[in-house]
Amino acid sequence: MKKKLVIVESPSKAKTIEKYLGTDYKVVSSKGHICDLATSGKGGLGIDIEHDFKPTYRISKEKKEVVKELKNLASNADSVILASDPDREGEAIAWHLARELGLSTEDNNRVTFHEITKPVVTQAIQDPHKIDMDLVRSQEARRILDRIIGFKLSKLLQNKIQSKSAGRVQSVALRLIVEREEEIRKFVPEEYWSVEAKVKKGNQTFEASLTKVDGKKAEIHNEQEAQEILDRARSHPFTVVSVTSRKKNKPPKLPFTTSTLQQESSTKLGYGAKKTMSIAQKLYEGVDLGGTTTGLISYMRTDSTRLSPLFVSDTETYIADTFGKEYSGTAHQKNSTNAQDAHEAIRPTDIHQTPEAVKPYLTNEQYRLYSMIYARTLASLMADAKFDVTSAKFAADGCEFSASGQTMVFDGYTKVYSKYEKQTTTLLPKLKPEEVLPNTTIDASQHFTEPPARYTEARLIKELEEKSIGRPSTYASIIDTLQKRAYVTLEKTSETSKTKVFRPTEQGELTNSKLQEFFKKIINVQYTADMEKNLDIIAEGSEDYIQFLRDFYDDFEPLVEKAYEKMPKKELEKVGRACPECGGDLVYRNGRFGKFISCINYPTCKYTENADDTLAELEKTEKICPECGSRMQIKKGRFGPFWACTAYPECKHIEPLKEKAKPKPTGEICPECGSELVERVSRYGKTFIGCSNYPKCRYIKKTPKAAKKEQDAAEQTAVDTAAENTVEAPVENAA
Repeated sequence: MKKKLVIVESPSKAKTIEKYLGTDYKVVSSKGHICDLATSGKGGLGIDIEHDFKPTYRISKEKKEVVKELKNLASNADSVILASDPDREGEAIAWHLARELGLSTEDNNRVTFHEITKPVVTQAIQDPHKIDMDLVRSQEARRILDRIIGFKLSKLLQNKIQSKSAGRVQSVALRLIVEREEEIRKFVPEEYWSVEAKVKKGNQTFEASLTKVDGKKAEIHNEQEAQEILDRARSHPFTVVSVTSRKKNKPPKLPFTTSTLQQESSTKLGYGAKKTMSIAQKLYEGVDLGGTTTGLISYMRTDSTRLSPLFVSDTETYIADTFGKEYSGTAHQKNSTNAQDAHEAIRPTDIHQTPEAVKPYLTNEQYRLYSMIYARTLASLMADAKFDVTSAKFAADGCEFSASGQTMVFDGYTKVYSKYEKQTTTLLPKLKPEEVLPNTTIDASQHFTEPPARYTEARLIKELEEKSIGRPSTYASIIDTLQKRAYVTLEKTSETSKTKVFRPTEQGELTNSKLQEFFKKIINVQYTADMEKNLDIIAEGSEDYIQFLRDFYDDFEPLVEKAYEKMPKKELEKVGRACPECGGDLVYRNGRFGKFISCINYPTCKYTENADDTLAELEKTEKICPECGSRMQIKKGRFGPFWACTAYPECKHIEPLKEKAKPKPTGEICPECGSELVERVSRYGKTFIGCSNYPKCRYIKKTPKAAKKEQDAAEQTAVDTAAENTVEAPVENAA
């Protein structure tokens, strides 16, 4: 009996879905895209611009066997169902599959899964629909735009200034980073002073800040002005002017979109955008929970904060049963103006799948990300946190000071989200108007204004989203490309800080400078944001995408022609020596890992050497590859320099630059296998103690600090468990 063939993108997703659908279905993977624009035709664009931008697609070399197998399976199947991801890119993949497999776009052969759970998958299979050709046209227009801009600008920059590439969104992101660096360079610090009163009443001490002087906002520019205010304030009684109390509600944050997940993951977990999306993909596709494979989160590429009514209803019941009815809140939704709202927010597929319940089946990274998604979603449907806020004003000879304190009276959503959002409690003593506070010390402090902060990954992603540049699903690849092209570096703000910020490289600044000189009309925030709006309109079927492309090209092509004519060509800096292999001049070039020396005749001659004097001197020592006999040279990688065979890729032999230090015996015995413990050095240069029987035994001795942290965590878990099993007094009584 013939089976129904279901084609998805991911192999791991295929295994999960096949288990749900049973023996009547065969589920296979296309392993992502099977086609892309060809690199043939005029300019290698794969697009016939003169004939309505007609694209030419080719099957990727590595996908030819995949397509051959899919055709064979389709010809022997009862029917074919296309189940690629539920977004524009997924719709385009479904269309390419239909075209290659000879399927009609008029048939109901397309299904989408917004979460990989058995009920959702089986329901979707029963309700197929046509391929959405408006979405396909929108994605095709995006791909054509990216190809034209990317190919033409990249070729221009390679020819003129030796930059590797440019792109429709990539280059705007680079512009933001460079502009921020220029702001920092131009910034001139300005001196200012603040005045603080330290007040003691009874056993309590609090601080009040100077806010006004003679009824006007306090602005103190130098030490003389600060001293004049100190003399006034210190010579008069510090008196309470007014005390006010109010209630304040703090609502929970909305559930995650792709962008906010990437931002929060960066700041709270330390995961980059690329890593975050990779972990989320696995959680979406499915995890084996002790014999049952299920997706733990809904689709992770979304710009919507909407939650399905069914999920909201289930979660409201869960909140009431678990925490009490007073913790139940209301579902909120607030989408950006350019949100597609095609999917729900990122959420758990089942609110009863708590992080602790699935922890045994997850990696540490999966557990940490899932815990944050779970807590954020649950918190978004809980009640506001409630505070009592007290504000007080004080005066001393026309100098007005202010202080405030707050106390949480109801924890609300913070009951589940306090780990990711710290709340502070500050108390003021009981105060009465006209009360004089004699135990007051008033001092002034000097400060200087600071330049705007450089972009972290989180800040850059937030900026891109707020300015409607690109799509959240593309942010990870944009950031990755900027680093790979050596246009920016991601560096720690200090040796002790974990925060990393983007800095443009010399080549990045040159690239931005030339793009702004010749393509300012195209490579700017507003033009890029307007493009995204037009692509959305095409997806809705409300705009002719051919006319949209024609309007763009009429603006773009004259700029390219002018740049070829007017942009000066940057000459490569010569080293002053001849290439030992072909006799050509040796020149300096910029690579991903910094400056290096190569032959001017590249790619005909591929000779390279290090620009670093120390490494260059070391490289003069002739080293021969033990596997093929070719000369070896020093290369730089993400973990530093290493020896590599010059016959690469035919020979892939590599060696560390320095001989690895032999493990040093410690005299201790491994508690797991009885072998000797030794001192080792990790690839990051950190010393640790591990088993000499590695890799058979992977025991690593914890440092006293790590052991203490683990013990504290265990004790806290015990306290939390005990608290959960204790009936709490009503909040009002506790307060």
